[in-house]
Amino acid sequence: MSDPQPSPDAGVVALVPARGGSKRIPRKNVKPFRGVPLLTRVVGTLVESGIFDRVVVSTDDDEIASIAEAAGADVPFRRPAELSDDHTGTRPVIQHAIRELTAAGQAVDELCVVYPAAVFVSGDDLAAGRERLRSSGAQFVMSAASYAAPVQRALAVGEDGWMHMLWPEFALTRSQDLVEAYHDAGQFYWGTVDAWLSGPSVLAARTVPHVLPHWRVQDIDTPEDWERAELIHRLAESED
Repeated sequence: MSDPQPSPDAGVVALVPARGGSKRIPRKNVKPFRGVPLLTRVVGTLVESGIFDRVVVSTDDDEIASIAEAAGADVPFRRPAELSDDHTGTRPVIQHAIRELTAAGQAVDELCVVYPAAVFVSGDDLAAGRERLRSSGAQFVMSAASYAAPVQRALAVGEDGWMHMLWPEFALTRSQDLVEAYHDAGQFYWGTVDAWLSGPSVLAARTVPHVLPHWRVQDIDTPEDWERAELIHRLAESED
């Protein structure tokens, strides 16, 4: 049975967690991506989608806050230092933001977490994810993509240096008979406020996928990732 539909005045909030201390790509969240700060591109997509009552950026960094506000987001609080290091998970950051917002009188019924490097996220996908959350009875909807090759045929290198199958029992199974596997696309995660505050993790909860095409799924964790993402983004824009 589906959860009750939110009231017309429900708080539909986008939250972008964007700390200042990125290591592998220094200052990644404010680095120009094709001439525009990475965070500006993502915040712009969220604002222009028209589906959020408020777009909020959670950060510990003054420059990030300034860029976020210039792009149309709100930065109504600063993230504390204990939630801004390399070892802090995303869930405590989300829960801190919800509590700060509700304490300030902001209704939060549905929250969509969008990472600042999600430059391929689209308003259509965000809207479809929200509709899936409302109609499915799920606690969360996450962006996902199928693996390009069957994971059941994955290979590893043993201590002896030789290749071997992780699951040799599938060596002779036809590809069409293998269960399709998916991975987290890392773009957005819709959830009810109750699920974010007290539910299990996204991967342990009642979670359904919003499946994205492979070409629009690209982590940006290394300089090589960055170059590849800019190339794909440029080609995609030229096709529009």
